[in-house]
Amino acid sequence: MAHLLDPQILAFALVAAVVTILPGADMALVARTVLVTGRRTAYVMSVGVCTGLWVHAVASAIGVSAILMTSSVLFTAVKIVGGVYLAALGLLSIRHALRPEPDTPSVAPAVAARGMRRAFAQGLLSNLLNPKVTVFYFTLLPQFIRPGDPVLARSLLLAAIHVVIGLVWLITYAYFLSRLSTVLKKRRVRQALEGVTGAVLIALGVRLAWSRR
Repeated sequence: MAHLLDPQILAFALVAAVVTILPGADMALVARTVLVTGRRTAYVMSVGVCTGLWVHAVASAIGVSAILMTSSVLFTAVKIVGGVYLAALGLLSIRHALRPEPDTPSVAPAVAARGMRRAFAQGLLSNLLNPKVTVFYFTLLPQFIRPGDPVLARSLLLAAIHVVIGLVWLITYAYFLSRLSTVLKKRRVRQALEGVTGAVLIALGVRLAWSRR
């Protein structure tokens, strides 16, 4: 409890909350998933996205992020791979939007299970392949780690706070999108929104691949 009342922890939570609610690739992916396969799959994708935060926190604590930040070649490579990945998801979304389908498609249980695993993997990869998250952790976490603090334990604590904030936000976002189910079940509306989210993912992918540090 004392940790949670730490002014530095509270400050980090505020910064993390602001960064989390800013529109970006995670929200676009969750929106696309709600449209294509429903909110439950979007919840699983949210867990995948936030799982990646643990990896970034550990990497930052043990110095892997430092290596990535000091190597322009590695940084550029991760940017390009991440950008291509987001653009590919965007193209798939647009392709799905252009494909004719009934207003209320049915999904077999086995297909649904594969969709859950795929959603988790997509969320995880999207987060891991985003060097902006690495930059965020590498530059922000040290500001909230005091001399003498156990670096790994402190990093994991901060990541846990970020994970909770991220899960709450993304799950809430997915839930309210799904509440529009009456509108989203209409094929033309769903296709239009899938096309828009696909275009957003492509734009984010291009921006990520071409952005500077």
